[in-house]
Amino acid sequence: MGALDEGHFHEELEKGVPLSCHEMGFEGEPETMAIEDAVKVLLQGLNEDVNREGLRKTPLRVAKALREGTKGYRLKTKDIVQGALFPEVGVDNAVGQAGGVGGLVVVRDLDLFSYCESCLLPFQVKCHVGYVPSGRRVVGLSKLSRVADVFAKRLQDPKRLANEVCLALHRSIKPAGVAVMLQCLHIHFPNLESVFLDSNHKGWVELPVRSGSGVFEDESAEAWGDFFSLLKFRGISVDETSMRRSSVESWCPSQSATSKLEPVNQAMVTAVASILRSLGEDPSRKELLGTPARFVKWLMNFQNTKLEMKLNSLVFGKTDCPNPNGKVGCKEEKQMQSELNLPFWSQCEHHLLPFHGVVHIGYMCSEGLNPVGKSLLQSVVHFYGFKLQVQERLTRQIAETVSSFLGGDVIVVVEANHTCMISRGIEKFGSSTATIAVLGRYSTDSAARALFLQGIPKATVHQG
Repeated sequence: MGALDEGHFHEELEKGVPLSCHEMGFEGEPETMAIEDAVKVLLQGLNEDVNREGLRKTPLRVAKALREGTKGYRLKTKDIVQGALFPEVGVDNAVGQAGGVGGLVVVRDLDLFSYCESCLLPFQVKCHVGYVPSGRRVVGLSKLSRVADVFAKRLQDPKRLANEVCLALHRSIKPAGVAVMLQCLHIHFPNLESVFLDSNHKGWVELPVRSGSGVFEDESAEAWGDFFSLLKFRGISVDETSMRRSSVESWCPSQSATSKLEPVNQAMVTAVASILRSLGEDPSRKELLGTPARFVKWLMNFQNTKLEMKLNSLVFGKTDCPNPNGKVGCKEEKQMQSELNLPFWSQCEHHLLPFHGVVHIGYMCSEGLNPVGKSLLQSVVHFYGFKLQVQERLTRQIAETVSSFLGGDVIVVVEANHTCMISRGIEKFGSSTATIAVLGRYSTDSAARALFLQGIPKATVHQG
């Protein structure tokens, strides 16, 4: 354990270590407890046992994540900016391009997340903020990020988020103009029925939006040209045509024309409305009227069902691998086969937040036999993905099931992006998680493992 004091370390394990302020916050508060009760109703509606090991603390974890992710309702921008305006010598009585202190200031690549007010799924935001100082004053640059985060930490849609950040900065720092550009990514979560039919399902909906005040109020103003130029020479893609054509109404996949709002469990709908009230929102606000039903419809994709898994006429259980001569057994030389980049979608049972990614499966097949079809392996992946899950269990279940009908020599790698890594105060944008399960020969043959792992393409998990 190196330089770590082992005695002190074991003492901390026995007595526990102090929790951070974030972990201690919210627990025991009336709003938190109300959300916990509502989450229990949702879990019961999914036919889950709220007392099973993986779910016992889920209501509290969900409540804390939601309250942390919507803390912007309890913050005021004037408290952030106040005291962060600094005098700076510049051109006397000048505004516009000179700005009083030298021109446009742009802060790029601010990573934010917010909860979509239409479906309650988190969405990711890459935020770029610029302003032209006036009155010989500049603002502390960190305050631009903090003001943007105040409005991101509310139930939002992209255009309103951009407008609110722009207006708040204009009022608080009184510049010659403010420019805000957001690049938003909303997970386009399929449902269990459609995913088997749509092999080209798009995993994300992308929407660029902008908002401007003062010298940026006119979208064709020269000031926007400077703003976009300062983004482009650092490799930030700016699609001005897409911004002009973007339709906020079609932003959330749950509101698409093909998404029908079918009858759902009314107790679950009432529970979600209770969550909205506990967060400080009004469920009767017109933008939120259908939100509880849409969230429940999405959540029901992960209902705990007792369906028997039968795929391509295979009943899953231990099966022998036939050889070309029609004899049972697979003693002859085997060849490595693989199926890579099988997409999956799932729901973290600890936080009720989505995670998604790709699955890579390797197996040994006797020479002369046709490899197993991709569709069969994809069906196995979907079967275990559409449940309340943890990635480690998902990996093991896929490996054990594939092993049961392919003779035992199986390796499975799962790569995933977890929403809970960006929406619980941790905010580790761009991180991904990889897990591996090995059975049979792959568990003892390091060369076979290495050969399979080397065949996995780079950059298979991404954020858009």
